[in-house]
This record gives sequence, C-alpha cells and structure tokens, in this order.
Amino acid sequence: MAEEKLSFQAEVARVLDIVVHSLYSQKEIFLRELISNGSDACDKLRWQSITEPELIADDPEFRITLTPNKDAKTLTVADNGIGMNREDLIENLGTIARSGTGEFLKNLTGDSKKDISLIGQFGVGFYSAFMVADTVEVITRRAGDAHGWRWTSDGTGSFTVAEHENAPRGTTVTLHLKDGEEEFLEEFRLRHVVKTYSDHIAIPVLLKQGDEEPQTLNEASALWTRPRNEITDEQYKEFYHHVAHAFDEPWLTLHYKAEGAIEYTGLLYIPSQKPFDLFQPDRKQHVRLYVNRVFITDDCEGLVPAWLRFVRGVVDSPDLPLNVSREMLQHNPMLRKIQNGLVNKLLGELKKKAENEPEAYASFWETFGAVLKEGMYEDHERRDKLTDLLRFHTTHGDGLHSFADYASRMKEGQKHVYYITGDDRDAISQSPLLEGYRAKGVEVLLLTDPIDEFWVANMPTYKEFSLKSVAAGGADLKDIKKEESEDAKDEDQKADEAPKEDLDGLITVLKATLGERVKDVRPSDRLTESPVCLVAEEGDMPMHLERLLRAHQQKDSETPRVLEINPGHALIKHMAAKAKSGPSPELEDMGYLLLDQARIVEGEAPTDPVAFGKRLAKVMQLGVAPAGA
Repeated sequence: MAEEKLSFQAEVARVLDIVVHSLYSQKEIFLRELISNGSDACDKLRWQSITEPELIADDPEFRITLTPNKDAKTLTVADNGIGMNREDLIENLGTIARSGTGEFLKNLTGDSKKDISLIGQFGVGFYSAFMVADTVEVITRRAGDAHGWRWTSDGTGSFTVAEHENAPRGTTVTLHLKDGEEEFLEEFRLRHVVKTYSDHIAIPVLLKQGDEEPQTLNEASALWTRPRNEITDEQYKEFYHHVAHAFDEPWLTLHYKAEGAIEYTGLLYIPSQKPFDLFQPDRKQHVRLYVNRVFITDDCEGLVPAWLRFVRGVVDSPDLPLNVSREMLQHNPMLRKIQNGLVNKLLGELKKKAENEPEAYASFWETFGAVLKEGMYEDHERRDKLTDLLRFHTTHGDGLHSFADYASRMKEGQKHVYYITGDDRDAISQSPLLEGYRAKGVEVLLLTDPIDEFWVANMPTYKEFSLKSVAAGGADLKDIKKEESEDAKDEDQKADEAPKEDLDGLITVLKATLGERVKDVRPSDRLTESPVCLVAEEGDMPMHLERLLRAHQQKDSETPRVLEINPGHALIKHMAAKAKSGPSPELEDMGYLLLDQARIVEGEAPTDPVAFGKRLAKVMQLGVAPAGA
C-alpha cells in the first residue's frame, strides 16, 4: 500500500501547538508518557494472551526498551505489547477520538501550568514527544497481524501512514531530537527520569546502548504489591500520574490490603481536579482490575459504582479466576464483595476527612460533590453513610454546611428541612420565594446541581424532618416561632395589608384575566418584599425540574403554576383598591405584567414577549406622563 499523507484533526493541531510551545518547563515528562503507553500496551496483550496464547508464543517476556543513538540524535522507546493496525494509528495518533473535545478546547487558557493539567487529563500525552523532537516515527504491528505500519509526522499539521514490512510486534517510537535536547541521550539523564517517574511500572524498562547487555532501570514490580512503609509519597504520586494519565496532584491516596473471605489489594486515588469525562453519558469508572498482577480490564462495570467514577487506581485480587471474561465479571459474587469493601473504605476515608479536615473536604466537595450526590439517588443501601458526607451552601452564610449543621439551627416549631433548586446560586439566593423564610430566620439549602432535583425527591426525610421545597405548596411558616419583637412586626405588617374583601376582589379579577395560564391565584405567606411569585402546587413537578426536562426535550408542555400575591405590597394594595370598581383594561394589563414578572424571576420567558413589551411601555408611559395629561 502506498504512503498516505493525512491531516491532523483540527483539535490535535491546536493541542500540538500548545504542547510544543507552552510546556517547556516539564519537557522530561514526554518519556514518562511514552513509557506509560508502552506499559498499557503490554498489559492489554498479557490479558488477551490468556485466551489466545499464540499471540505471544514467539516473544513471551514483556519489556520496554530505550535505545539512545548519539550519532543519529535519536531516542527510541519500544514495547512488545498489543501494537496497532492502520485504523488504530489514525484513531489514536491522528485524532482526539474521545468525547468532550469541545469542552477541552474551551478550557485551554494559555496559562502553561493550567494547560499542562488539562492536556494530561484529556489523555494526549503522546504528543508531548514533540516538545523534544522535530520528527516522530512510529513503527507498529498489532499482535496477530501479518504486517505492520509506519506513522511519521513533524507535528506541524499532517502525518503519513504506510505499510512497513518486518515490523516487530508492539510499538517502536523513534524521536529525532531537536538541537539542544541531546541530554536525553545520556545514560544518567534517562536513568534519572525513569527512576523518578516510572519506577513503579510492573514491566521492565531496559536501557540498550550499542552492543552492551541491556540494563534494567526500574524496580519492575507492581507498586501496589509493595509494603506501604517502603513507598514514598513521590512514588505514590507518580503512580497516580501513570494510572490516571493525569498531571494534577492526588487529593487522596488510599492503599490497603483486604484479607478474609476474599483477598484483594487496592491502591486508589481521588484526583484534585475534575477529569474531562466526569459528566459524559456513559459514566464509565476508571479503576483497573488485575488478577495476580495480570491486567484484566480498565472498564469493569461492577468494580466501583458510577457515582464514584472519579476514583482512579488499581485493584488486584488472587481470588478471581485469571481467565474471567467481562461478561462473567458482571455477575461475579466475589466482585460484588470487592465493590462493597472498596466503597465502604472510600466512604470511611471521606468521613474522616470531612470531620478532621473540613477545609480540605470542602475542596473535594466543590469538585466532586455533584457526582457523589448521584449515590443518594441510586444507592439506597449506603444512603445513610452518604447523607453524613453531603455539604450545602445555604442562606445561613458563606461556606459549606452539613445536614447536622442545619438541624442544629432549626427554629422552634420547624418541621421541614427547606431547600430551593436552580441553576445559579447567586440567583436563587435572591429569589422572592425566600423572603418569608429569611424574615423568620429559617435557613434554606441552596441546591444548584441537576441531580439535586432527583435525590431530594428520593430522600423524603432527614431524621424526623421531611425535606420540602420553598417553591412548592404552602409556605408552612405560621407554626415557626419568632422572637417577640418579630411577632410585633408581623402584627404591624398584617395591619398594613389590603383589606380581605378588596384582596378577594383582586384575586377574582386576576383569575378571570389570566385564566388557564395559572393554576390558582392566592395570598402569600412567604412574600415580604416582592409583589408576586410563582409556586408549584403540591404534587406537581418542581419548576426547575420541568425546565431541565424541557431543555433536554424530555417534556413538551408547561404546567400552569400558582400565582401568589403579597397583600402587604403597595402595588397589590393599589390594585386591590382599583378592583373594587370591577375589571378594567388597566388591571388586566397589570395582571399580565405581574405574571410575566414572576416568570422572569423564575428564569422563564414572558408568556407573550411582544405583548409584554407593549404593556410595559404603556405602564412606563403612564408613569412619566405629566400630571393631568
């Protein structure tokens, strides 16, 4: 097959430009990334060879070999792992084939330190080779294939692919080093980089120089199998970088061995930054499963639940059968026991952090709290443990608060834990729906994650208190005791409200005017400053949830809501007085404007934007007209 010249995907070209021009302070990481890729390739072939031993019959000893050539100014990194075919080459090296590309590019800042982390999270470490090389050549043959392929690029926008005869199994990456990068041909430099970044690799990393016997540069034993007191913090960190393909620091490192009915070792990490696939629809977990140090899969559905998918690391068990298939894993009772152990251990560590290091835990919660809350909806068995880990922003003040904090501040006579949902915390914290609660000093949880609409409905109570949205039904504020001075204010406010018969007349006019646009019109107990608000009738779908479903084309129609009016507001009193004379065009216009105002505050558009604009202009014109005009 003749050599083909192909263009990089546009996103790859941009990543390459950033890598080459922004990451000079950490050039040596290119070697870490290439060695990690080789290690993964060997792991995959080792697992596949369990059922297809003929794939490695001619070369059963896995290894990664570094070959510096000072005369040619090249450094070669070769592995005898799974290898690639033509489609793999184009898919893996010519495109960014993972979802989330748009978000990835949107988050690139031009700040090299931040972009290092973003690029690492996105899993494009191969391109770091272009930091030190002006040309990169990849020769590869997939295990079991008859012939190999050659991929070549200078990293400027295109690459070539051609057949390559006599290619060895695996992948050989040859870097033609730029001027000034000769340090990466020196034995002491290569030895230092491998020892620093890749000592944990369970596959030997060999240095081959000329006709000399290859030297092993790393310890070549799986890090998780070593005693904890023999592993440094730096080694733990570098293994995290390897297993997570990340550049950030791990927020939590958990290394333990479980013994008893089933034996396994876990080395787990919680990142300090969000991985890019955190909210992808497939919700894949990323903990690798090994059996006696043999890699089985990094996509084991039952190993950790989807609501812990931010966890990275490895689990190794000698009790699972070595030839276990992914289909068998899904129904394996031993795997279920391992999952229980892992989840309980992780939740226990999170609880310790929450109790002993609240500031550090707050950082974790802001990063991964929205994912952890999915467990409140999906995992009934562990809901109590998760409840203790929940943290919230509330109307009490800045910072995060637990359910226990909230309960300790509940008012006498308060029977509910109140919450409000929305898209933006600043916006919902100023909602008219909160006015009555603030007036009585009642704290309200401010919930802004989409999952909040689901788990609160799935958790009807906290201890003896039910959870209730401030946007649903009646406000239930009458039974909550206030200070005596506040009670006096209440009496003054009631004395200043529109007379009941006038208010009843206004409600009759508004109901007739608005018709089916509202479910009901009634006086409000929750409003103290605003004239109106919209609330959901008891049993109706919450307004924020309905808006989310409409945005995702899961719901077409809009449910009419209850319009609540504030009897003490000057505008409502004025309208109530006018209503004594019966309906009028002016009252009707004001009724529509009140409804549209309430809709806008809730994040909805006016029912009829053109009519809204005309009515608003008419009212404004009346407001600025000269007296007697």
